[in-house]
Amino acid sequence: MTAENLILIGVALIAVLGAIGAFAVAFKRSQPEPDPLEGLSKETRTADRSMAGVRVEPIESAPQVAVEVEEAEASDLEVEEQVEEPAAVSVVHETRVVEVSVEEAGVTRRQFFNRAITGTFGAFLGFFGLYSLAFLWPKLTGGFGADINVGPVTDLQSQLSTSDGGILPLFVPEARAYIVPAPADLSEEFEGKNVDAGGMMALFQRCVHLGCRVPWCGPSQGFECPCHGSKYNAIGEYFAGPAPRNLDRFEVVVDGNNFIIRTGSIIETPRAPVLSVAFPQGPSCIGVTASEEEA
Repeated sequence: MTAENLILIGVALIAVLGAIGAFAVAFKRSQPEPDPLEGLSKETRTADRSMAGVRVEPIESAPQVAVEVEEAEASDLEVEEQVEEPAAVSVVHETRVVEVSVEEAGVTRRQFFNRAITGTFGAFLGFFGLYSLAFLWPKLTGGFGADINVGPVTDLQSQLSTSDGGILPLFVPEARAYIVPAPADLSEEFEGKNVDAGGMMALFQRCVHLGCRVPWCGPSQGFECPCHGSKYNAIGEYFAGPAPRNLDRFEVVVDGNNFIIRTGSIIETPRAPVLSVAFPQGPSCIGVTASEEEA
């Protein structure tokens, strides 16, 4: 990964974190102030409103009542003082509610869970955005999807044949391609598509049927898919099996003396009515298919 990509990813990360911070601040300010009467029952709220501004005064003691006794019994009885009885007093309990600020009250459990969920979701979105940006960002240099310099044309041409005159494709892992010699006369489906340069072609390693990697078969001098039996000749032209067309190939150019594979440009071609290169030239590596038996 180049320095430009790292800088772009860093800028994207800072932007995502800033957006998360702004969202958290806005969410916090949007929360309503806590109700000081929250949690009190309806009876307590009613009693609190009814006793507003009420003061309870003590009840004065009842006056003593003197009992007059008849003169005839005055010598035997003494005047008894009335026993003072305590007066009934109603005691009222006053509930005082003191409002406190949000800083003094601290973070409630609901606020904690809300912020935790918001932070987790924001982090997930941030990482998802970064990975998406890294995946979708075009590869300017190196790697599949970019122009790949395979090397000098003369060196490559010397590696594409065996001592007995057979073809030996050169596999380029970085380009996911086989380099094969191009025939002198190409079929009509290849005209004007820049599929050959310097006497060579670059074939995509993937079978056009279901995407299996197609290996090279030396005895038959062609590509044979082990998954479902599709077969192609040395330049990827369809021969047999369930594949709907030829092997896909890349646009290629020669820059100076270097062979360049443009892996960002995949070219599809239909089945050739007549093969440009004979196939098979020997025994098959995966056996004979039903279509070959019919042929």
